[in-house]
Amino acid sequence: MISRIDLRGEALPEGSALRDLLPRAEFDVEAALEKVRPICEDVRHHGAAAVIDYGEKFDGVRLERLRVPAEALARALAELDPAVRAALEESIRRARLVHRAQRRTTHTTQVVPGGTVTEKWIPVDRVGLYVPGGRAVYPSSVVMNVVPAQEAGVEGIAVSSPPQREFGGLPHPTILAACALLGVDEVYAAGGAQAIAMFAFGTADDTAGEPGCAPVDLVTGPGNIYVAAAKRLLKGRIGIDAEAGPTEIAVLADATADAVHVAADLISQAEHDPMAASVLVTDSEELAGAVEAELKAQVAVAKHVDDRIAPALAGKQSAIVLVTDLEDGLKVVNAYGAEHLEIQTADAAALADRVRNAGAIFVGPWAPVSLGDYCAGSNHVLPTGGCACHSSGLSVQSFLRGVHIVDYTRDALADVAHHVVTLAEAEDLPAHGAAVKARFGWKVPQQ
Repeated sequence: MISRIDLRGEALPEGSALRDLLPRAEFDVEAALEKVRPICEDVRHHGAAAVIDYGEKFDGVRLERLRVPAEALARALAELDPAVRAALEESIRRARLVHRAQRRTTHTTQVVPGGTVTEKWIPVDRVGLYVPGGRAVYPSSVVMNVVPAQEAGVEGIAVSSPPQREFGGLPHPTILAACALLGVDEVYAAGGAQAIAMFAFGTADDTAGEPGCAPVDLVTGPGNIYVAAAKRLLKGRIGIDAEAGPTEIAVLADATADAVHVAADLISQAEHDPMAASVLVTDSEELAGAVEAELKAQVAVAKHVDDRIAPALAGKQSAIVLVTDLEDGLKVVNAYGAEHLEIQTADAAALADRVRNAGAIFVGPWAPVSLGDYCAGSNHVLPTGGCACHSSGLSVQSFLRGVHIVDYTRDALADVAHHVVTLAEAEDLPAHGAAVKARFGWKVPQQ
């Protein structure tokens, strides 16, 4: 069901040597680049026609147009299950509370009398938000992408999700309903690398006068390896949030943890995809055995076992990692840098405070990852593949640019001019110094 890695008894190695001992999914974005390159070039040169062609090839449905009609969005919301609508509304409410608190304010620093630097935060003009399709339906990803963009003040928001043959070529109606709840009316039935290329290059108006998709400045949202490869290929033309890899959970637990809870949480992540990673790090062999037994019992009555859960748990990316003590366990989870990290120990809050590398940390037995996926108020678009050591999850900050505004008077420049000229000449850039000298009749005041 799930393998074991025993790291007890010897001093743990440092850095990459420890990371190499830990389970991780193989996710070769570089190899996928050559597959998505011709797709992106085709969309660049042929626009919507190419996106429609690839929708027919990869999604099995031939579209007449890419943009979802307004009436389809309204119908999806009107027909949405009331319980699902209430859950989405609560998810949106909580996400707004958290993300609204992330807003940045303009701040001015007086460096010297007459010399100030102001940092102003400006939202990007237009974003493309990708919502994956495939094995599952992700209206929660609509919430997690749209809310921080809206709270940042982004004016142009477009959403794209793969067309679904069973819904007449439209994205899943629950995704459409989530867009409607959030007030997003620019939605496209496009998936995969072609959707990312559509956002990057834009599409022209069609022959019937239907407006095309204008190019965006930034693309966010998770997707499969081809979406990640298209993001890498087009980065520079567009900004990106991250190259999302397979989802992952790590649980750091001791003998006080409930094996039923731990097993359920590992399975919940394995349910996403056969490449999903479920990792338990524990100093308790008794807990490890109890979790193994619980995995067998719970998987036996689960859905999506053969195509997702079983291969995910049995894959090289999943394991129970045994450590000598929780200090070593902390070293392991910091080396692993999980997308989602649960701490289920006697002193969970204290240990959580010492974690340096994780996309999001879930403290104690009553904060499962599933809560964060939907209704904690936190964002579930998080760094994967160990990228938590240098990257953050999606937030309001992801949609903002900090711009420095420099304002100096003549006297303030005169006060530091000799330093500027000295440094310019030290770098053999005399014209830089001359740009200052020219303001003082080519004779820089000496201090």
